[in-house]
Amino acid sequence: MVAVPRSRLALAALRRLFSAGGIKSIIKDPRGATAVEFALVATPFIALLIAILETCLVFFAQEVLQTATTQAARLIMTGQAQSQNLTASQYQTDVCNYASGIFSCSGLYVNVQTFSSFSSMTQLNPLQNGNFNSNVMNYSLGGPGDIVLVQVFYQWPIILGPLGFNLSNMNGTSRLLVGTAVFRNEPY
Repeated sequence: MVAVPRSRLALAALRRLFSAGGIKSIIKDPRGATAVEFALVATPFIALLIAILETCLVFFAQEVLQTATTQAARLIMTGQAQSQNLTASQYQTDVCNYASGIFSCSGLYVNVQTFSSFSSMTQLNPLQNGNFNSNVMNYSLGGPGDIVLVQVFYQWPIILGPLGFNLSNMNGTSRLLVGTAVFRNEPY
């Protein structure tokens, strides 16, 4: 058997391709249809899969933050935080301990406000022009019978998804997660 150089084989394939009916025969050839169909379907499928996973991850982080906020709010509601004279940073550490280690403790911000009635309550919005402002946080634990609003904020990094899917609600690629608890302090 005589070996034919690869360059001659490639040249012969190109001649067949551009000869009369060569392109038509490639278009009509069903052997590559599955690969082409998969290529058309794979891109949107993978984009949808990434979007679903990112949404699940953000939802999970939001629920963990809300649970940590609710558990740490009990320290204020029962008077434990007041009797121990917890500072804002100590209370932030307690919130972080309840958060199962998925958050960076230095990225948690705590806002605790006291109100005279539920109807006079206003929530803090630390976003100003899409940027997070940590200088507006309050820390007022209140006394027995006071109405308290506890908010915990965390800037969750978002991986930008394909096809324009974006869960960020801040400038850049972050989503502000907020855990909130509203209650009346017990008569401790």
